[in-house]
Amino acid sequence: MVTLTLRRKLEILSDAAKYDASCASSGGKSRDSRNGKGVGAVTGGMGVCHAYTPDGRCVSLLKILLTNFCVYDCAYCVNRVSSNTPRARFSVEEVVGLTLDFYKRNYIEGLFLSSGVVKTADYTQEEMNRVARTLREVHDFRGYIHLKLIAGCSPELAAEAGLYADRLSVNIELPKDESLIALAPEKAPATIRRAMGRVRFGIETGKDRSHKGTAAPSFAPAGQSTQMIVGADAATDADILVRADGLYGSYGLRRVYYSAFSPIPDSSSVLPSQRPHMMREHRLYQADWLMRFYGFQQGEIVEGRGDGMLDLTLDPKLAWALANRAGFPVDVNTAERERLLRIPGLGVKSVDRLIGVRRYKAIRLEDLGRLSGSVKRLQPFVICADWRPMMLDDANLEQRFRAVAETKPVQMSLF
Repeated sequence: MVTLTLRRKLEILSDAAKYDASCASSGGKSRDSRNGKGVGAVTGGMGVCHAYTPDGRCVSLLKILLTNFCVYDCAYCVNRVSSNTPRARFSVEEVVGLTLDFYKRNYIEGLFLSSGVVKTADYTQEEMNRVARTLREVHDFRGYIHLKLIAGCSPELAAEAGLYADRLSVNIELPKDESLIALAPEKAPATIRRAMGRVRFGIETGKDRSHKGTAAPSFAPAGQSTQMIVGADAATDADILVRADGLYGSYGLRRVYYSAFSPIPDSSSVLPSQRPHMMREHRLYQADWLMRFYGFQQGEIVEGRGDGMLDLTLDPKLAWALANRAGFPVDVNTAERERLLRIPGLGVKSVDRLIGVRRYKAIRLEDLGRLSGSVKRLQPFVICADWRPMMLDDANLEQRFRAVAETKPVQMSLF
């Protein structure tokens, strides 16, 4: 048997972890180390922001698998039991040592740990819990920890994971239950949903107080997230958004992550031979943002699209505005916040600033330019103190926006 070096294990298991996109930590618990005690605090009382933040900053986590051995044979997974891929496995002590060493060298600010399923779900979860428990209790590690929860593990292990991790995630895998059953026969949709329900129950219980005012132990303070693979089955964007909307409502998720399917070596013939266009993944994130922060219903975002797919050349908000021109232009000096949020080119922060400014003065076009950064997209859809669009019904309006969109660079693959 060949013994792998720690470096080689890290190469294999960090590469294997790249397919899991559900890695962010906004909202983590503050563990202040300004008293000189503890290792790895990254929250000076202001909360934690890891991975890719809304303003584009990238904050580093050590993102690895405990092992890429797996007893499951999911057709879309490079680590499936039948896959011909190099295998490796960390010991608990090795993961703890790497996390501490990387942090002390200022390479990372926390840990994202997932794993293939070895032996049983309980065995695998216990090993991951042991990593988090050792970091917290033995080394007083106060950095961020995101643990993957293995669907099917015992309620006791799920509860323990939430006590040590800032965030937990259980991957829903695919948008449709029938697709999961076909492509991952060892996994049951009901088991995954049950695990997500336990996490939500733990989070809500952690917010309760007893009749004496004593708070319950903190449980996954940064919430839970999940991931859906896009393009591995025939699910449309409408199907994906319906599932995401249901997940947000049923399990109180912080984020649903969308990961474009990546063809793998020796893959099954039932899978696509090519990955979907990366812009599809990007449009789904934009649509997800509209549902979470802009008051859009998932049905509105894809309305009028007979194939159920988002427009790849226009962002979903602009596409909706062009399809609903009767609702425009909007007078930015009198419209309610809900209507302002529907204007292409205005974000949540811009709208809130606009509402604050208009209390003291009439909004002019140049004011919109300062608030939003550009007025070119806004002009056909707004009325200001010194501006009223004259060509909203121009038949070439949509074509002009498409021409502008086509000149922009296309989002590149993450890998």
